[in-house]
Amino acid sequence: MARTAPDAPRPTAAAVLDDAVRALTPDSAANRLVSQIEAGAAPRSVFATFALEQHQVIASDRLSFQHLARRADGDPPVADFFDLLAQGETRALKRLAGLADACGLSEREIAEYQPRPGCQAYPSYAARLALGGEPSDVAIALTANFAAWGGYCAVVAAAMRDHYGFPEAARGFFGFFAEPAPAVDEKAREAVQHGLDTGQAQPATAHRYGRLLQSYELMFWNSVGE
Repeated sequence: MARTAPDAPRPTAAAVLDDAVRALTPDSAANRLVSQIEAGAAPRSVFATFALEQHQVIASDRLSFQHLARRADGDPPVADFFDLLAQGETRALKRLAGLADACGLSEREIAEYQPRPGCQAYPSYAARLALGGEPSDVAIALTANFAAWGGYCAVVAAAMRDHYGFPEAARGFFGFFAEPAPAVDEKAREAVQHGLDTGQAQPATAHRYGRLLQSYELMFWNSVGE
């Protein structure tokens, strides 16, 4: 009698997320601006541009995360993940004020600033995913992107102290994202596990989302430095 092959083990959320981070990590030399900042070679003006662009990015991403949470209303673990991300954007905006102040930016300059297209490609694509992407797949893609983003922020925070003499308040935005975020990591695993258990998550699709997010992330940084 022929034996029935055992079912393949189902992937865990931790394995899926680790694979996404590993597969989607950008080349270390791809982010030209962060490399320049790390060496102290970028002009100080890039920090003002960064702050101005991030005001636009944060406002858009917060709306995207809120919309994803609403779309995932029937899947509480997924909704909880995006609710937490939206709350994080609110906290990040408060920390961004320290950088804006250190760069001498007025409220009028922030309000009237005309953003650079290359800097706003990332939030525009995130909004597209918020409208039509499967939320659990978006969670996988974002988790991979956050790993790269956090690494960039850690490098910039250290360089701002060592090469540019920025005070702690000005570095707070970067420090916020550079620090470990166990609550976010836990919510990501719960969201993705729910997606895997319900058959909603498709890691191959999530990787496609993630590759574009990583490309737009690099476009953001490199456009700030132009």
